Amino acid sequence: MLLASAAQPASAETLQEALAAAYRDNPTLNAARSGQRATDETVPLAKAAGRPSAQLQGQYTDNAYLRPANPFQAEHTGVVQLGLSTPVYSGGTVRNSINAAKTRVEAGQFTLRGTELTVFSQVVAAYMDVIRDQAIVGLSENNVNILEVNLRATRDRFEVGDLTRTDVAQSDSRLAIARGDLETARSNLIASRERYTQLVGHAPVDLQQPPVLPGLPGSPDDAVDVAIANNPDLAAARKAREAAAYDVRVAKGARLPTISVVGNGRHTTDFGSTPAAAGFQNYGENLTVGATLALPLYQGGRPSAQVRRNQALESQAMEQETASERDLVAQTRAFYASWKASNTIIESTRVAVSAAELSLEGVRAENTVGSRTILDILDAEREAFTARVQHVTAQRNSYVAGFSLLAAMGQVEATDLGLDGGSLYDPVVNYERVKGKWNDWADDPAPKPVSSRTVDSPAQNATVAPVTNP
Repeated sequence: MLLASAAQPASAETLQEALAAAYRDNPTLNAARSGQRATDETVPLAKAAGRPSAQLQGQYTDNAYLRPANPFQAEHTGVVQLGLSTPVYSGGTVRNSINAAKTRVEAGQFTLRGTELTVFSQVVAAYMDVIRDQAIVGLSENNVNILEVNLRATRDRFEVGDLTRTDVAQSDSRLAIARGDLETARSNLIASRERYTQLVGHAPVDLQQPPVLPGLPGSPDDAVDVAIANNPDLAAARKAREAAAYDVRVAKGARLPTISVVGNGRHTTDFGSTPAAAGFQNYGENLTVGATLALPLYQGGRPSAQVRRNQALESQAMEQETASERDLVAQTRAFYASWKASNTIIESTRVAVSAAELSLEGVRAENTVGSRTILDILDAEREAFTARVQHVTAQRNSYVAGFSLLAAMGQVEATDLGLDGGSLYDPVVNYERVKGKWNDWADDPAPKPVSSRTVDSPAQNATVAPVTNP
């Protein structure tokens, strides 16, 4: 399993569990599955045009005469007629329509995979945003606590004449800025938790650090090669172009002849209403069987216009495939660059955090002997705080960029993640179920919502576990 992780406490939530919850409960993903099931139905719709059709008609006539000119005419007449028509040849339109529909089903299946990858990437980003923002809130609260202690100490030293009013003002200013930064951090954390709830379906609970991402490429060229071969959105664009080519053939078939076998059965009765003196009854049956040949001669230019239109749509699909490939190449290279840069920043900020903490300790010690000012302490504390924030931010950016890179390469699909909570959704199952259906009354049950609502969930807060003073 790609994101397998060690056992966690019962109240904790892992990234794999968050992805599994979103896989089951995300409305965007469930809507895409419903859309794919609708696309599946285009195949039996296309097949229906090549299947026999039957129609039963009935007619009843009641003739009323004030002064009948013909005393032997029936007063009541009933007709029941059964018509049957079977297409034999339709210029290739049915065959090509079926092929186009099948190809679009394949394109839709690739698009559904792409939607899964998009949702997974969004969940990972939201998961890491919550972890990052929780850390920043904790660091900000700790920074405020340190500056409050520093301000009290500065005021005490000012009272005994050891420091000036300027020192107090500097400490007061830094504390006010830190409190503002804390409120911003809390607001960001609430937004991240709400975004997580939106995507996953429930609020985040004690999110654990994610496992290491395996299979990351060694170079941007390697990443692009894998992405071109495996990215589902690009594969969907290819299938859309193939389907557009079938549409051109369908349009060309409208200029070719069509052949159908037709049959009609008719039963007529007068319900015994013809006067007996006439010597006969007005009823009987007849059966006709034949073939119909239709050869289009002129259709007002419609067929050629339809061909040209579908050719233009095929050209559009070709360009969209190229555009998808360009987007994929650019995104893959950008994700790779972001991932590599974030890894470098992680190492740099790790060094910066260590150096800033050492510097802060030294400045505080030097201040006690008078060689450093209060402003020096404030600057050192600010640098240490900034370095810690940059470090947790770089960790978040590295993981999100790495996962996005794997998603672009098609390497983090549901089958790769080992998601718990039931069997995975297979779009082929529904397609196999409906592709050969011919019954006019084979409806599915009325649809019901699948995804849960979050309107009744409690509003998120910015409460975090306290951070130990460095």
